[in-house]
Amino acid sequence: MPGRLLKSPMSRKQSFLYIICVVILVYVLVYMPTPYMINGPGSADELKPIVSVAGGQKDEKGTFMLTTISVTYANTAMLIASLFDSNEEIVRKTIQSNRAEYEAEQLYYMSSSQSYAIAAAYKKAGIPYGVEPQYVFVVSVPDARTSIHAGDKFISIDQQPITSFKQLEQVLQSKKNGDQVQVVLDRAGNQITLPVSLTQFKDSNGQERVGFGVSIGEVQKIAPKDADHEVHFANTNIGGPSAGLMFTLEIYNQLTSGDLTRGHRIAGTGTINPQGQVGEIGGVQHKVVAAQQAGATIFLVPKGNYADAKAQLAKMKSSMQLISVSTLDDALNALNTLSTS
Repeated sequence: MPGRLLKSPMSRKQSFLYIICVVILVYVLVYMPTPYMINGPGSADELKPIVSVAGGQKDEKGTFMLTTISVTYANTAMLIASLFDSNEEIVRKTIQSNRAEYEAEQLYYMSSSQSYAIAAAYKKAGIPYGVEPQYVFVVSVPDARTSIHAGDKFISIDQQPITSFKQLEQVLQSKKNGDQVQVVLDRAGNQITLPVSLTQFKDSNGQERVGFGVSIGEVQKIAPKDADHEVHFANTNIGGPSAGLMFTLEIYNQLTSGDLTRGHRIAGTGTINPQGQVGEIGGVQHKVVAAQQAGATIFLVPKGNYADAKAQLAKMKSSMQLISVSTLDDALNALNTLSTS
């Protein structure tokens, strides 16, 4: 009939192809895995709500802040968007095979960082303490065939309790390659029992050993002789070792009289060991941005990261004061020279 439009088979085919193209595009942009992560500025978190000494001083006029970086497992759309953000950095994924392993490793680093920070603060404040093992857990699983998962905590092996490396070694020293043991694990709060066959491997010293073929870490508790000096940490979603210095300063500030902050907003980063030595970290340029956004006026940075932090501050035209430290004493000496804000 004149004036009537008919839809041809070709137009239906074109519509179908259009839908297929859209589906493929969405998959490529959003769902297709990539071998990259995006690092960027994270947060600058005040430590007073996170760290608490049972009988400690709570009269800070300013605040200490730990700084973080944001780590995102990137899809294609995120990678494209990050090209237009000068504060984001594209990096290849770490050697961990999945996010669970990455998170387990970061949890281990954070737990160790907290223990080291407590020990360093106690040592500086002259507070007697002991070291008690808490639990042994799985950091990473190189062999995907094993039934053990990253993040699993050992409860027992062949009905023998496991809370330390020493206990684990005592149980395994009489075993040989191929032996099967009954392992009780805590997996995300649930207790499970697994039969696991042991394997032979070389340790870091090149010696042949028998074990589970997984990377294992021990979490320790630093226990003061006086309960008034016990340190508690709130649960956070923060991982990694780089908050050690700032944890130590917050703990030491609560353990001793006076106020190290002197009314300033003091951010920073750096690992620490029980002897008070401060170590370098990664992503300092992102942490400086996070500190700036949170209103910090002072940033404590490991000596080895100073140049990168200074370059980032210059790039931002920031007036934030940058203090380079190699030890806890360096940080304390610098803080003691601050005027009251």
